[in-house]
Amino acid sequence: MTERSPMLPPERTRTLILASALLRGAVAAGLGLGSLAVLVTVLWISSPYPDSGPGGALRTAAGIWLLAHGAELLRPDTLSGVPAPVGVVPLLLVAGPVWLAHRAARDAAEPDEAGRRPSQAGVFCAVTAGYLLVVAGAAAYARGGSLRVVPETLAFPVALVVAGAAAAGVWTAAGRPFGPLPSWAPLVLQEAMARTLFRDRAEAVCRAVATGAAALLGGGALVVAVALGRNAAAAQESFLVLSGDWSGRTAVLLLAVALVPNAALWGAAYGLGPGFALGTGATATPLGLSGTPAVPDFPLLAAVPEPGAATPLNWAACAVPVVAALAVAWCVLRRAAPADGPRARAWSPRETALTTGLAALGCGALMALLTAAAGGPLGTGALGTFGPVGWLAGPAALAWTAIVGVPAALLVRLWRLREPGWAWRRDVPEETGKTPEEAGEREEKRKRAKKAAPVEPKHATASAAPATPEPVTAPDGDAMDDDDDAGFEPYDFLPTDPWHEHEKDRHEKDLRGKDLHGKDWHGKDEREARWASLKQGSGGLMADFPAHIPAALRSDEPSAAPADNDGRSAQGTQGTQGAQGTPGATP
Repeated sequence: MTERSPMLPPERTRTLILASALLRGAVAAGLGLGSLAVLVTVLWISSPYPDSGPGGALRTAAGIWLLAHGAELLRPDTLSGVPAPVGVVPLLLVAGPVWLAHRAARDAAEPDEAGRRPSQAGVFCAVTAGYLLVVAGAAAYARGGSLRVVPETLAFPVALVVAGAAAAGVWTAAGRPFGPLPSWAPLVLQEAMARTLFRDRAEAVCRAVATGAAALLGGGALVVAVALGRNAAAAQESFLVLSGDWSGRTAVLLLAVALVPNAALWGAAYGLGPGFALGTGATATPLGLSGTPAVPDFPLLAAVPEPGAATPLNWAACAVPVVAALAVAWCVLRRAAPADGPRARAWSPRETALTTGLAALGCGALMALLTAAAGGPLGTGALGTFGPVGWLAGPAALAWTAIVGVPAALLVRLWRLREPGWAWRRDVPEETGKTPEEAGEREEKRKRAKKAAPVEPKHATASAAPATPEPVTAPDGDAMDDDDDAGFEPYDFLPTDPWHEHEKDRHEKDLRGKDLHGKDWHGKDEREARWASLKQGSGGLMADFPAHIPAALRSDEPSAAPADNDGRSAQGTQGTQGAQGTPGATP
């Protein structure tokens, strides 16, 4: 017998789960900080002229890690002696900490082997608290380094970023549900969330927002790539001037790669119209660069347009928000009026316009948040404002997406629902108000009715004119009752005449060469009528010559039936069988 471990009480089990979640959050933060510290240490070791010892390198790594969470740093070592703020966050560095916090919360919220799911609120709080403990320790450690943290930014946005990533992880572990809302939410919202249509609309809005933002980012990246291609020589010169050794150039290259998402957002803001600030006294827009820019020496900043009036190539950047608005409309139309769906399931014009408008609102809010994070101060004085302005780029994205996207969605919906466009399609049933399953059952009933329609035999006439076969009429499918049973199968009535009477008539017809109506089977008129009927039914494949039988093959008398092995004819055999079948016959 093996001893079983005593079962823990629920309170202790809950405590262990929360402790495990707290540890997961701390480990996730430690992994992000440790990986960045290793990279900075390698660059410090490879540098021929390091400015400080290993402690300074580790403090710099801690400051950069906090900058990746949105914290603002201060650089005390300046020529003027005034600490210079560093608020431009390399957005590519944000992906690592956010993913680690998300994964920690997701794993902690997963159910155990018995299928019991821990408290979602408890897991969220524990993971967030464990992560923020490491953040506080890193901020305290970086205070004596070359990059110090502004304490006010630890609450916002650092804590907000960590809490958002943890909440997304808990939501992912729960299956990404759209509801239910908390009990304290208004009853109207709870009823709306309970409806399936509301969830479908909400999912369509979220997908459209993500699609529009991705289109803006892609278009902005394309704008920056074209500008860098035109100024490739200036970008190369800036890259070579910043550092003379390979370790320094590697650091510059890594920083440029981490700032690529920022550059894409700068290009998107440029195409939207508000542009971006190059200091407190200069702004770059598609209409031109106004003011005196304060541009530091950096390879990516070689894409900044030259001062003066804009050219048609600069105006072409306005195509980016147009493409994004069309992408939002297309994403909404995939649900509102799908190309392979029945017309009865299409959304109304009001629902389509409302969903597209909500997607435009979400796209504007998301772009305002992203563009605000892509910029920030790089110093004091003229460099106090650097990058796009979120409160200008967000409304511009909303205006472009709503003005272009809503009419485009309505026009494409009208085009897809037009009558000619739906008539030629084979994959969509033409009946309005019916599901594809009901339409398929109705079509199957029509086919069965056509197969079961009785066809009366047409006897050949004696006239020499070609006999035209009459078309077989089947019951109209529209006249059938839609409420018929699905298992209904038409059937034919069996003939009432005995089967042996038909066999006897056919045998006599073969012997006499005449049909049941007394007409000569091998007569000239009958042959011509049969030939004309066969020729017309063949569709022109039969030769055009008269139905004539050579005299050698034609005989006036019907041929006798062949004799069997005993020498008896078929007629005699039939007579014998008939005699045997009569009552009173003896063997």
